[in-house]
Amino acid sequence: MIYFDNSATTKILPDVLSTYDQVSEKIWGNPSSLHKLGEPAWNLLEQSRRQIANLFGVLPSEIIFTSGGSEGDNWVIKGTAIAKHKFGKHIITSSVEHAAVRNAMAQLEELGFDVTYLPVDDQGRVSVADLKAALRPDTILVSIMAVNNEIGTIQPIKEIGEVLNDYPRIHFMVDAVQAIGKGLDDLVFSDRVDFATFSGHKFHAPRGTGFVYVKQGRQLAPLINGGGQERGLRSGTENVAGMAAMARAVRRVKEKEITSVANEKAIKERIAKHIQTFDHVHLFSRLDDGFAAHVLCFAIEGVRGETIVHAFEEREIYLSTTSACSSKKQAEASTLAAMKVPTKLAECAVRISLGDQNTLAEADQFNQVFDKVYAGFKKIID
Repeated sequence: MIYFDNSATTKILPDVLSTYDQVSEKIWGNPSSLHKLGEPAWNLLEQSRRQIANLFGVLPSEIIFTSGGSEGDNWVIKGTAIAKHKFGKHIITSSVEHAAVRNAMAQLEELGFDVTYLPVDDQGRVSVADLKAALRPDTILVSIMAVNNEIGTIQPIKEIGEVLNDYPRIHFMVDAVQAIGKGLDDLVFSDRVDFATFSGHKFHAPRGTGFVYVKQGRQLAPLINGGGQERGLRSGTENVAGMAAMARAVRRVKEKEITSVANEKAIKERIAKHIQTFDHVHLFSRLDDGFAAHVLCFAIEGVRGETIVHAFEEREIYLSTTSACSSKKQAEASTLAAMKVPTKLAECAVRISLGDQNTLAEADQFNQVFDKVYAGFKKIID
């Protein structure tokens, strides 16, 4: 079995699962309780927070635990809207964001906020000049993802931050769900980024875990009110076992990040250079440094994406049609649509997304299977 759908989710690591199980069994007190069962739970929660903060070079108080990327995206977007609506109701984002961002923006539009959706070029990248031109006196938030989840485009986060240096009151959020463990920390945690969102199940942590980097001093209203947990920003009894397991997963990913990224790049190149020799194959992801090493999006013209996915699934190779959030809905890839890729070709797109457990041997096996799958599609293509 070859698993090439790591951008959708990753398999929890054995020692991460062991951490979750042990904490669930042995440290089950409520961290907010004053008695001796609550104290170790609180201490472990804060130890996990410090570990994550140290790995990224930020303050422990700047790490707020959540249930994942969608919650994080919604919280920063709507929390900014609540906190800053008196100063303006204009938000800037890109036309290629994840559904958690797009749908949160749509909800705010229904409430009277004005959202500018920046166009992208033929590589799925926004223009810094376009962003600068879109800024207004009433702009309160700019939200741009670090790495596109469909084709792997790396957005110009540092350059956008440089523009926003002249606008210190505007919040700058980065959806970094696809960036963790990919050698992009300098991008995500650059000086001008105020918020960055992360999802645990993208890096071998349990599902239902995540965190948001919230720069010290930035004003953000909570979406979940209650007992005042997480500095009053995210109430609810903390998932201590999940957060301890996630902290271990972050450490594991960071320990081998350099070698993992180099390996993913080599796998991507081996597959891309093989399949691009075939007629009717279109590559949407590039091999240069403007694209993340772990995402390869391509199409076989004339064959729908779901047909390609199932053809590989029959041979126990698992990939997806663009993002997992839209694949079952058979939706056209929003990124490719924004890039003005013809609809019929966009409907043929599939995504390989690599992880630190994939190998070059799997790339070679994929290429062998691709030859057979492509041959089987010849009567459809020709």
